[in-house]
Amino acid sequence: MASENRGEKSRKLISLSRRLSLYEPPPHLNNPARRQHGIPKSANPKRAAVLICIFEGNDGELRVILTQRSSQLSSHSGEVALPGGKREEGDADDIATALREAEEEIGLDPSLVDVVTVIEPYMTRFHVTVIPVIGILFDKKAFNPTPDASEVESVFDVPLEMFLKNENRREVENEWMGDKFLCHFFDYQSGEKGFIIWAFTAAILIRVATIVYQRPPAFLERRPTLWNGIPDKDLAKL
Repeated sequence: MASENRGEKSRKLISLSRRLSLYEPPPHLNNPARRQHGIPKSANPKRAAVLICIFEGNDGELRVILTQRSSQLSSHSGEVALPGGKREEGDADDIATALREAEEEIGLDPSLVDVVTVIEPYMTRFHVTVIPVIGILFDKKAFNPTPDASEVESVFDVPLEMFLKNENRREVENEWMGDKFLCHFFDYQSGEKGFIIWAFTAAILIRVATIVYQRPPAFLERRPTLWNGIPDKDLAKL
């Protein structure tokens, strides 16, 4: 029975991998004309990539690997994040960036990850274009986290579907340059330690969960339009 269950799990991930490999970002979210406020079209903003590494838990649910940033970091210290970072000269592409950063931060061997797709880019108010890379970890047991203590305080995983549910979620309305949006906070308890996944990381995971489970979240998302380009009301000016 155990081997049969493992086979079923394998088929589930293979099926997911095949489906995600066919994913194409919606045109309105993948328009190369999109840009940040104040950045001319000819500019080359800073680029980064994050890895959304999905595996199948013991109960059959899909889970994603996250990190808690070191409390010693100068920016976003102690916050929950996806493995990833800025692109370096030696990186062949965004996939290479995501895999390299994951290996450096948490010791995830790139050979264990089957990259299946890259979704639409996100843009930060600090003029950084972030590319989410989705990969499948077929053999979770082969991954033994070895976090870089200078960057990562802990490595943990959460159910991907939680980012579509209204449970353990709260929201705060914010405004940026006249654009009102909702900032979502998801609480997750792992043993005796609690984590909060919020803002940019939460937004990417909501989007990935929507793609994976092929349904919208059970709540109003209302993300800031700057994350996927300039606000809609300014598109007509381009």
